[in-house]
Amino acid sequence: MIAVANHFEPSIVPGAPPGTYADPKEQERRVDQWCQAYPGALARFRDADGYPLRHTYFFPAEQYDKGLVTRLADHCHAGWGEIEIHLHHGTGGPDTRDNTLATLLAFRDALVDHGCLSLLDGGSPPRYAFVHGNWALANSAGGLDCGVDGEMQILAATGCYADLTLPAAPHPAQVSKINSLYECTLPLSQRAPHRRGRDLRVGLRPSVLPVIIQGPLGLRWRSNGRGIPQPRIENGELSTTNPPTITRFRLWRRAAIRVRGRPDWVFIKLHCHGIDPRDDDAMYGHLMQDFLDRLRSDGLDGDTLHFVTAREMVNIILAACDGYSGDPGRYRDYRLRLLTPSIRA
Repeated sequence: MIAVANHFEPSIVPGAPPGTYADPKEQERRVDQWCQAYPGALARFRDADGYPLRHTYFFPAEQYDKGLVTRLADHCHAGWGEIEIHLHHGTGGPDTRDNTLATLLAFRDALVDHGCLSLLDGGSPPRYAFVHGNWALANSAGGLDCGVDGEMQILAATGCYADLTLPAAPHPAQVSKINSLYECTLPLSQRAPHRRGRDLRVGLRPSVLPVIIQGPLGLRWRSNGRGIPQPRIENGELSTTNPPTITRFRLWRRAAIRVRGRPDWVFIKLHCHGIDPRDDDAMYGHLMQDFLDRLRSDGLDGDTLHFVTAREMVNIILAACDGYSGDPGRYRDYRLRLLTPSIRA
């Protein structure tokens, strides 16, 4: 199972200081270009169930723009992904619990108005997946870029079913527990409760939400330009400087992120800042197309490939916890179901 958590920030200005945003017209142009170019470039690449590689678009709550999200929601409803919640806060000084709560609720409800998000087992409230801006989940970066110790508790109270922030390395917000799917065992009211956790396993339905869905973290060797290999951090980032390759795919798979007791279902959560104009080639250009061609032709080594959204990945994980086996593609909508089902692209 491969999911791409896209930290989707149309306002990004490469190399500019924090708080610098692209002109609104430029943001509109970028979103329109993405929504037009992506399907045309990657529609021919399909998984075992006939799905294309779709992104989960974690849109910044503090930068909500109705027009941009409307355009992106149309793209998703046409079968090209799903929108979830991203949040940068506490960058100019510590945020407050009340402001964090209000910001998440307002954006959650705005996304519902766009026909996005999901329900867990058909009940309220609306559910969402989360990525923390600047990696500082639950104030895990020494007070920088957050400031709210009880953030995980706020996420739980507002309907967050999973956090997909990690890995954060080499950022100081990285925790020692890696390459895992787990529920927090420290109180959600305290700083960085995701530092400790109980691995998800067959036969034990998680009782603490949000669950933590980590991407691969390890080392890879890369030439320094003089033919001498040097160790680099492998954290599942996709960019033009870190494009997808079969060598990297094998490292992602070797991280063996899975539900304990279901070793045949492997979960690969990647991340990107996909609308950064410097990274088009790695998102849907020749770098990504070459990778997908290689993956289909000789990269799977007998494995079956499933392209999933963050929600679908969590549904398959929850199905594994409940003891299901066989074809994981059957469980894309197991417990979390979209408010507005998309059309298969």
